[in-house]
Amino acid sequence: MERRKREGDFSTSKRNLNPSKNMPWYKKETLLEYLEKAEIHEGRNEEGFLMPVQRVCRLNHSFCGYQGTVTSGAISVGDEVTILPSGERSQVQSLLCATKSVNQVEAGQAVTIQLEKEVDVSRGCVLARGTDLKQTKMFQGNVLWMDDHELVQGRTFLMKIATKTVSATVMSIKYKIDVNTGSQLRGQSVLKNEIAVCEFALAENTVFSSFQEHKALGRFILIDRFTNMTSACGVINFALRRSENITWQKLDITREVRAQKMQQKPFTLWFTGLSGSGKSTLANELEKALSIDGKYTMLLDGDNVRMGLNKDLGFEEKDRIENIRRVAEVSKLMNDAGLIVITSFISPYEMDRQNAKNIIGSENFVEVYVDTSLEECERRDVKGLYKKARNNQIPNFTGITSPFEVPVQADIVVHTEGCTVEACVKQIIDGIQRRIM
Repeated sequence: MERRKREGDFSTSKRNLNPSKNMPWYKKETLLEYLEKAEIHEGRNEEGFLMPVQRVCRLNHSFCGYQGTVTSGAISVGDEVTILPSGERSQVQSLLCATKSVNQVEAGQAVTIQLEKEVDVSRGCVLARGTDLKQTKMFQGNVLWMDDHELVQGRTFLMKIATKTVSATVMSIKYKIDVNTGSQLRGQSVLKNEIAVCEFALAENTVFSSFQEHKALGRFILIDRFTNMTSACGVINFALRRSENITWQKLDITREVRAQKMQQKPFTLWFTGLSGSGKSTLANELEKALSIDGKYTMLLDGDNVRMGLNKDLGFEEKDRIENIRRVAEVSKLMNDAGLIVITSFISPYEMDRQNAKNIIGSENFVEVYVDTSLEECERRDVKGLYKKARNNQIPNFTGITSPFEVPVQADIVVHTEGCTVEACVKQIIDGIQRRIM
């Protein structure tokens, strides 16, 4: 089938209604026409019944139905189904297609299923029969990147698999695929319209399948958390085995027990701002004030952390993302220990700060934006970094050769120009007063 790649001639337009001026000699069907008539063969393993739950319908206290579209197989009244991920089982009491009661439904039909006993079912659950579905928090998949911004390791998105939406992080970009030759290409980022093989970590156990076995549970889309635009689509290859061997260990001494012992509510104060804005100074003075007030605290400073935990990381975008992710995880652990955590990191990207908030928990996260102009930061230049950056001695320097994204909605905004350290610290303490009482 002929077509001109760049202009997309005969890819979508009807040849008889909108003929191409570039290829008047071409009289055959367009690419879209060919695809519309192509036969789609179901996978040989799709005989089991599957229905991702889209909606729970409660008409009254005596009726509860689970609505969705059957993606494979068939189900009849009286059949036993398994509810995933809980593993509970129940018999089908009735099947409703629109308002009509039926005895059986099959793939492609929208249906309301009423079960004989009350079970815990919500949107994103899966009703199954005759299938061997598993759950995972990590998997490898093929991704078609569709965003104008490049994909890099460490980025977090909303992932939608069937009717389930879950937070997902790109753990690694294994390789990219040359669409012309099928060969593997090494790369640390993925550009628009490129295909890559990536590894993902999910925020919670999710019912899945490889795309070859069950298409509905083996495909996904990635959604940008801030724009709500679809950034990528992809298919699942397989679960990563290490995710199956890890289970959460319940402990007797909990976060609440430790907090009660310290008589304080643990949370994280996340300082962000340009280099030289005054983050470390304010964080240090704030910790002293809280300590005097009898609070148990821990200050994590950007430079100090990079001398130990994060000494293997540079300042490229993917390393900055990993830097903030690690600090967020450490902050969460320290909050679990009952401590009030104060962090001082440039953390220039809004998406990374949002990811830190998701890791720590929105209810335990206070973003403090130290708003100091670039001119004032350069004037201070305590470490001489701006001078080096201006002389091209430091690559990827925030504010000069790398961007700083101003917080969209910081909890506390401190203006240090024309304001004393004491006044700034008092403003912060006033802003967190209800948390430290």
